[in-house]
Amino acid sequence: MLIELILVGLFVGAVAGFFGVGGGMILVPMLMLIGFNIKAAIGMSVVQMLFSSVYGSYLNYKKGKLEINEGLWVGIGGIIGGVIGASFTDLLPKETLQYIFLALVIFALLRVATAKSPEIGTQEKSFSKITLFIIGLIIGTIAMMLGVGGSVMLTPILIGFLHMPSKKAATAGLFFVVFSSVSGTIYKFFAGTFDNLNLDLHLVLALAISASVGVILGLKIKDKIKDKHHKYSMVVLYLVILIMLITKIWF
Repeated sequence: MLIELILVGLFVGAVAGFFGVGGGMILVPMLMLIGFNIKAAIGMSVVQMLFSSVYGSYLNYKKGKLEINEGLWVGIGGIIGGVIGASFTDLLPKETLQYIFLALVIFALLRVATAKSPEIGTQEKSFSKITLFIIGLIIGTIAMMLGVGGSVMLTPILIGFLHMPSKKAATAGLFFVVFSSVSGTIYKFFAGTFDNLNLDLHLVLALAISASVGVILGLKIKDKIKDKHHKYSMVVLYLVILIMLITKIWF
């Protein structure tokens, strides 16, 4: 089990760095496939996201690719939403969580696949601080309910509605994951959720640390490819996740 989790962590970390996601949207189905129930998978996913998003955002900031300004307001909303969503995880049945997760992936797939690439000279739209806060609040709530970082929703919004290039949206998405995962992890820790799940701390840390190593590789690959190829890759990612979820739920 330890070796499997390390390999999964490396892969998910690379995915997180490349696509700007927390990794939860692919990690949760993978953990379920290797034997964990969905609530245990969500608990492990939240910790993994904390490690990979903080480290990945730090690396992006060092490279000068992370713009913090507006992201802070979305992040503050994400912190509050993360606490709310983490509390709902323990109240909703796992079947409900699975179907919410499925609907979320379908939305993201359609939004990214149909979004037009911004033309040269096209200005990115912007929202007011209150709107950004509300967006973060809603995304953070849903994200922590499902054990994902929230960029699965935020990145399609940035690409489809704000005309942001795919790679830049991925960087902003990973930064948002920092806020939602911090609040979700703190809540679950003090609420005793991790104790109730009887998770092996060594396994959780092995997963989280290996994911942080994988982030380095994902960021390097992202920096070297064209934006349109990054967008196509994102569509493929959502398709893979969709197939994994459908397989788990119905087959």
